Amino acid sequence: MNPYPDFSAAIGHTPLIRLRTASDATGCEILGKAEFLNPGGSIKDRTALGLLDDAEKRGLVHAGTTLVEGTAGNTGIGLALVGTSRGYRTIIVMPETQSAEKIDALRLTGAGVRLVPAAKYADPANYVHQAARLCDEMNATAPGSAWFANQFENLANRAIHEQTTGPEIFDQLDGALDGFVCAAGTGGSLAGIARALKARKPSIRVALADPAGSALAHFINTGELKAEGNSITEGIGTSRITENFKDAPIDLAWSIADTESVPLLHDLLIHEGLCLGGSTGVNIAGAIRLARALGPGHTIVTLLCDAGMRYQAKLYNPEFLRSKQIPVPAWLDRAFPANGGKPA
Repeated sequence: MNPYPDFSAAIGHTPLIRLRTASDATGCEILGKAEFLNPGGSIKDRTALGLLDDAEKRGLVHAGTTLVEGTAGNTGIGLALVGTSRGYRTIIVMPETQSAEKIDALRLTGAGVRLVPAAKYADPANYVHQAARLCDEMNATAPGSAWFANQFENLANRAIHEQTTGPEIFDQLDGALDGFVCAAGTGGSLAGIARALKARKPSIRVALADPAGSALAHFINTGELKAEGNSITEGIGTSRITENFKDAPIDLAWSIADTESVPLLHDLLIHEGLCLGGSTGVNIAGAIRLARALGPGHTIVTLLCDAGMRYQAKLYNPEFLRSKQIPVPAWLDRAFPANGGKPA
């Protein structure tokens, strides 16, 4: 018996799961790396661990330091849990538009949660800028009392995926993969994994699956940052190039509409027993597109980022889905009849 010594040691080493419907439809092997099985429930546990490990090594945090971050939710949950396990207090600044389930999960960790109106990154009121200012204010009062994790620009984010997630995928398949695809928010997961895989096998094709309303796919395809449409998906998509995303070795990119990605989540739940979040739907849509671009007989990996229970009131709520003109499967209507999205 080899028990893990602490919370951090339980992060990573997640399995690959064959996605039967997507694989059968394309003639490829489409595999999802089950990042929702990390102890904090998402791939952002890795990001949090990488950021905090790096800060400790560089002497940026110490006993009594408060961890401060601006996040759509999952990085905050991971950071609060890793931080608590090491004796740190955490304050999270978060857009008030994020799912109630994620907000509640953050509060449950014991983190201080400050909800702010949603604002574009160019606006000083954006949650990332507010988190940075809060950290500066705390340090102005008590120097060294706070540390801003800065997941979008801090390259420790990309590095943890280059050091762990990418090599895990390659080793799990003994190098027998042809493509990797996922969405980008900070860009750390996509860029780090892509760098690790390309370093080991340059022929691997890397693709970006971008939610509608994000500018990244258009940028990859044309060199211009231009966003069109919108999406209900949380935590991915952006209209700027972060330090983590910069120079990511991406070969292909697609913009994915909610009407394409969300039904894949519903099918995955009812046919394969996997209840997953919105970014995973975008990832699977991208994996199907990459499979069709490469042709039958190839092996493609994507990320299963977090569980759908954190988005029940949106992704699995018939009333909300209809308000966004997203198809509602009959089984979901039966499970949640017209009563405000609550179980019968």
